[in-house]
Amino acid sequence: MRLTRSLSAASVLVLTLLLGLLGIGPAQAAGPAYVALGDSYSSGNGAGSYIDSSGDCHRSNNAYPARWAAANDPSSFTFAACSGAVTTDVINNQLGALNASTGLVSLTIGGNDAGFADAMTTCVTGSDSTCLARLATATDYINNTLPARLDAVYSAIRDRAPNARVVVLGYPRMYLASNPWYCLGLSNTKRAAINTTADVLNSVISSRATAHGFRFGDVRPTFHTHELCSGDDWLHSLTLPLWESYHPTSRGHQSGYLPVLNANA
Repeated sequence: MRLTRSLSAASVLVLTLLLGLLGIGPAQAAGPAYVALGDSYSSGNGAGSYIDSSGDCHRSNNAYPARWAAANDPSSFTFAACSGAVTTDVINNQLGALNASTGLVSLTIGGNDAGFADAMTTCVTGSDSTCLARLATATDYINNTLPARLDAVYSAIRDRAPNARVVVLGYPRMYLASNPWYCLGLSNTKRAAINTTADVLNSVISSRATAHGFRFGDVRPTFHTHELCSGDDWLHSLTLPLWESYHPTSRGHQSGYLPVLNANA
């Protein structure tokens, strides 16, 4: 009996070593359930390779949530982010997959509430003074109205996913700070004001996310030197289809957003 047991143990050891040499091991446990929420900067608007069933939400296989899920094999992946979403859309339409077993949540939200797309349109088509006035309105909203709206979203997420790590990602600056002579289109005054408004937006989002115990992922460092007018842009300028304008490219999701999610997930 002892000899049989010894041979069995030796057999198991030999088999384990052989499997290791062949690169075959026990099945790895899947990662935690992952839910991706938010607006067009999370859905992948501008990244191409759109998922047909997502319709006007413009979810992309190149978006940072899809790339993270493909690389990390979560036990489940719910891609709920949708182009055009505001804070109330997240609360009303995107939280259904959250529960106590959700391990990771990511999102970008707040830019549409502040009317950033409309502000960009105003700045592209209007004068410097019109642009600055519209951005001032956006900044007032960001400072005085958006915090409570973000709090409502963050509280709803925590209520439904009490055990999840929540990573709130910010927005890149649109333009290289020192614009080269060949950067045509908007004036330097407009570009600087747009960047300043993006900084205010990121500051408010970071403050409210941190207050809820969430991680804030700042993408401005990864996008630095890859803004519009950089010569190696990871953002679309005015383009067709128009809804892709001023959104990250596939490279922007891969090299701008994904590393920040990886660092915080």
